[in-house]
Amino acid sequence: MKPILYIVVPCFNEEKVLLETIPIFIKKINDLVYEKKISVKSRILFVNDGSRDKTWQIIQEFSKENINCIGISLSRNMGHQSALLAGLMEAKDKCDITISLDCDGQDDICAVDQMIDKYVLGVEIVYGVRSARKTDSFFKRGTAQCFYKLLATLGVETIYNHADYRLVSSRVLKEFAGFTEVNLFLRGMFPLVGFKSDIVYYERHERIAGKSHYPLSKMVALAWNGITSLSVRPLHLIVTLGLLVAVFSFVAVLWSVIVQLLGKTVAGWASMTSIIAFLGGIQLVSIGVIGEYVGKIYMEVKRRPRYIISERTEDKNNGTTREW
Repeated sequence: MKPILYIVVPCFNEEKVLLETIPIFIKKINDLVYEKKISVKSRILFVNDGSRDKTWQIIQEFSKENINCIGISLSRNMGHQSALLAGLMEAKDKCDITISLDCDGQDDICAVDQMIDKYVLGVEIVYGVRSARKTDSFFKRGTAQCFYKLLATLGVETIYNHADYRLVSSRVLKEFAGFTEVNLFLRGMFPLVGFKSDIVYYERHERIAGKSHYPLSKMVALAWNGITSLSVRPLHLIVTLGLLVAVFSFVAVLWSVIVQLLGKTVAGWASMTSIIAFLGGIQLVSIGVIGEYVGKIYMEVKRRPRYIISERTEDKNNGTTREW
C-alpha cells in the first residue's frame, strides 16, 4: 500500500512566489503518484500565516482548480514555527508521512524522492540537510555556523545545517503532539522525540521570487528562543560566572586589607568606579537571562493556543478552531 503524503507549506505574504512554486509542488505530487511512490490521496497543505496580501486568495483559487491543493488559514500571524506546527497537526491524522518545506522554492524539491525512499526502508524522520551554503552571504554563513556550534555547546540537540525541511511519519507526529510548549523551536524538538532517523543532503537554491521574510532580527530571535527553550545551560553559566566573580572579589578584598595594613593605600575613584560598574554589569546581564526564563515559564503557564485556524479550503462552514 502506497503511503499518503502531505507536503506542508507555511506561507506569509508570499503572493509573488506562490504563483511560481505551487505548479512545481503539484507536478512533484503528480510525478510521485505516477511513479507509484505515494497514494493518489496525497495532498499539498498550505498554511496561511495571517498574510496581508493575496496569499490566501491564491491558495483558495488553486484548491478549487486542483484536488491536490488544500489550505488552512490562521486567524492572525502566529509566526513561522506555529504555522508549521498547525500544518503538521492538521495533517497527522490524514496521512502516513508529511514533508515540510518553505514556499520560496529554495529547498530542492527533488530531495523529496530520497526522503520517501528512506521512509520505505523504515526511517521515521528524515532531515533535509544543506550540502553547502553557497547562496548565503559571508556574514550569514559565518553566523549560521556559529549558531549551530553554540547550540551544541549549550546542550541543544540539532542537526547541523538543517532548518525545517524534513519528512516526519504520522506515528512520530502523534507522539510529538504531546509536546505542548508554547515556545517553539521545531528543529531542536524533533530530535527529542526519538525514533529512527536519517539525513538527505540537498543543494539550496536562490529564492524564486519576492523577498525573504526572515531578516537578521528574526534569525537572532529564533536562535535565542531555541537556546532558552531547550537548554538551561545559560543558567549554569551564570552560576559559574557568579562564583568566579565572588572569588575575584574575595581576592580583591584581601588585597585591599593587606595594602591598608602596609599603609600603601592610594586614594582614587577610578578603580572603585570600574569595579562597581563591572559587578553591576554582570548582575544586570544575569538578571536579564534569568528574567528571560521566568518570562517563558509565565507564557507556558498561561497555556494560550499556539495557533487558531480560522478557515479551511475544505470547510464550507469556515468555523473557527482552536488548537493547542
